[in-house]
Amino acid sequence: MRHGSIPGSSGHVRPLTLLGDPVLHRPCADVTDFGPSLTRLVEDMFATMYAAQGVGLAANQIGEALRVFVYDCEDDDDVRHVGYVVNPRLVEADGVVIRGPEGCLSLPGLEAGTPRFDHARVEGQDLHGDPVVLHGTGWFARCLQHECDHLAGTVYTDRVTGWRRSRVLRQAAKAPWGKTSR
Repeated sequence: MRHGSIPGSSGHVRPLTLLGDPVLHRPCADVTDFGPSLTRLVEDMFATMYAAQGVGLAANQIGEALRVFVYDCEDDDDVRHVGYVVNPRLVEADGVVIRGPEGCLSLPGLEAGTPRFDHARVEGQDLHGDPVVLHGTGWFARCLQHECDHLAGTVYTDRVTGWRRSRVLRQAAKAPWGKTSR
């Protein structure tokens, strides 16, 4: 999904919100203002995601508690998907559950085997409030689920269990940026 020239981005890189910051652990608010400030937010999100070498970024990862995420991610067929979605809702996650390596820009340098479905469907809006539907498989499905989780106040470590969870939370606590709240 491409919406105008936003991925070329004239946005500004913003500081990332790290694990432990309360904004990551609360559901985000729906976007109601589809004006220029939303366009600037999406531009800044793309600039920040690319600067951090990520494949997705939710607005709360830069401290904005709004339901918006951006992505630049490949699917099972090596097709690159670049875009954004406003007020996304994960309406379908199904298929095979795969425990794969997952990281997060809010936990820099860490990853853990996280279970995700290999297919996802997200419905939302574009910058004008028009409907958008995304379908993802493989890595892109994982990305869609991960970013929707962020907007619901869930970090991927909340989905990890057992020794994997203990290990990644220990690593986060020891990281230079580490301040875990869960």
